[in-house]
Amino acid sequence: MATINLTLDTFEQTVMGDGITFVDFWAEWCGPCKMFGPIFEKASDANPDIRFAKVDTEAEQQLGGSLGIQSIPTIMAFRDGVLLFSQPGALPAASFDQLIDAIRNVDMEDVRKQIAEDEAANNQQ
Repeated sequence: MATINLTLDTFEQTVMGDGITFVDFWAEWCGPCKMFGPIFEKASDANPDIRFAKVDTEAEQQLGGSLGIQSIPTIMAFRDGVLLFSQPGALPAASFDQLIDAIRNVDMEDVRKQIAEDEAANNQQ
């Protein structure tokens, strides 16, 4: 599956959907971004059941700012609209493959239960 280019207008709709979405925040001038780009593209081709999206932080400064992106590349992973992973820095291919497997294996029922418990605890404070 080809990667999707996200903008401020399409970001939320894309990551809040069902399934898994990986987002690569990058810029043309960023050396580590250029090294990670082919790894991200290869993973996209190898995992057609997952959405892979890119955000050009130069073109989408408002989006990057609203998400607190301070270093690029930054990789985010969403599943069923829940942010499960966010980390700056390029990943080697093997590490990115491990991350993909880890996100795939997350027990989303448990995650939703934890979110509900945290919200309930915050509402009592």
